[in-house]
Amino acid sequence: MTETPVTSEMRAERLRAGLKGRYARESRFKLYGLLAIGVAVSFLLLLLGRIFEQGHTAFYAHSVTVPVYMDASRIDRAYPQGTNFELLVAEQQLARFGVTDDERGTQATAMRGLFSSELKFVAAERVARQPGLIGQTVPLTAPVSDDADLYLKGEISRDTPAEQRRLSDVQIDWLDRMKASGQVAAHVNGALFTKGDSTEPELAGVLGAVVGSALMLLVTAVIAIPLGVGAALYLEEFAPRGRLTDLIEVNINNLAAVPSIIYGLLGLALFINWMHLPRASPLVGGLVLALMALPTIIIATRSSLKAVPPSIREAALAMGASKTQTVFQHTLPLAMPGVMTGAIISMAHALGETAPLLLIGMVSFIPGVPASFGEPTGALPSLVYIWENASERAFHERTAAAILVLLAFMIVMNAAAIFLRRRFERRW
Repeated sequence: MTETPVTSEMRAERLRAGLKGRYARESRFKLYGLLAIGVAVSFLLLLLGRIFEQGHTAFYAHSVTVPVYMDASRIDRAYPQGTNFELLVAEQQLARFGVTDDERGTQATAMRGLFSSELKFVAAERVARQPGLIGQTVPLTAPVSDDADLYLKGEISRDTPAEQRRLSDVQIDWLDRMKASGQVAAHVNGALFTKGDSTEPELAGVLGAVVGSALMLLVTAVIAIPLGVGAALYLEEFAPRGRLTDLIEVNINNLAAVPSIIYGLLGLALFINWMHLPRASPLVGGLVLALMALPTIIIATRSSLKAVPPSIREAALAMGASKTQTVFQHTLPLAMPGVMTGAIISMAHALGETAPLLLIGMVSFIPGVPASFGEPTGALPSLVYIWENASERAFHERTAAAILVLLAFMIVMNAAAIFLRRRFERRW
């Protein structure tokens, strides 16, 4: 039996078939990559869209302007803060609507539920600053209550059964009348960015949490970046190779995978129970986040140092430079883009951590804005946790708004990492 001779045409045909198969596999691989990217982007857009849909209403709010007669018989000139301005405004507003209240003040209580508690502070401050207003009719502007604000935003519907909503039909009628008369107006919710936390949703803001997060990140950066870069430089460039160095490397890699809640327990035991540092302060929060960020910074810095070609070190040493001069004048500057990127990304990761902050006390209600590193404060992740678990429905939209602020904070930090990386790459 004779074999069919392989001709050049057959070889060319096989070659074309092989090339066609390789091109087909390459096309399928590219398609799979595009599909994977499309799925990832779709989930990201779905997440961001859902957060924006829930939180965009928190960026605007409603206020009400009512004329108030400063009754001299009910206002104490010496101490206007003790006047029940809420009841005074409610009674006068009922009189304008022609509503007669009962002996228990049921209607006045319902009317007071449409105004924020900020109204009494606005009125008291106005009278304390200008005592001559007593006996006159003064227009006062204050936020509406959280439930009234939700109704004006369409989050509460009249069609919902009365027992399932916190506003009665009568209160909704009053809101519609005030809106039709021009007393109610929508505006940008500046309180969201200029005030700290509050038990009243319409008065709650993220400023305290933003400042607290910034102070914590400052402490984290001051401690973690120098220590992390220094440790990486020593381990990669100076440490002798041996079992001890290998053991340290293994432990650093393991620490990078430790759950963040373990660092919270460590910070609680070490910084609060043993060192007695102020609980829920930016100092303690920054120290805990620094411990968590250290392994990541060390690993990223070592990877950047390894990426520098050995010929750079050899050339510097051949020109008579010392080991220290070679590292700090040649190796480290070339590795700096990767070092800065790893450091800033680790800071952004630390910014989003919640579990360690909850364990050191940042789950408490803290209304003010911290003025130092030792004062109790909140942070954006813990504020999101607190607001999401609040019973008032108006806090839920503010939760999504706080998430958007946190995401914006992290986007800025990652953009800074990209900018610094490109700047160092152009320089070197």
